[in-house]
Amino acid sequence: MAFFRWLRSNSEHYLLIDAHRRLAQRDGAPAPRPPRGAKEIFWLKVFAPVYSLLPWPVRHTVMKAMPGSHRQTWAPPPRLRGPAV
Repeated sequence: MAFFRWLRSNSEHYLLIDAHRRLAQRDGAPAPRPPRGAKEIFWLKVFAPVYSLLPWPVRHTVMKAMPGSHRQTWAPPPRLRGPAV
């Protein structure tokens, strides 16, 4: 499960940076610094654009197939035992 935690952490981080870049470009604000090194170039120039092109059903299917916190569901509400007062 450590691989999936690493993958989720990196993808969240670099997708957030990409979102900041797009917002800065749209609003005329200063953009985040450009990517440095092979790791950042891959995540920001390859992964983020490909991820944004995938349709939601494909993304959703992949996320559901991976183990992790995104698969946890809410606990059912407690059973009512009469009036609250």
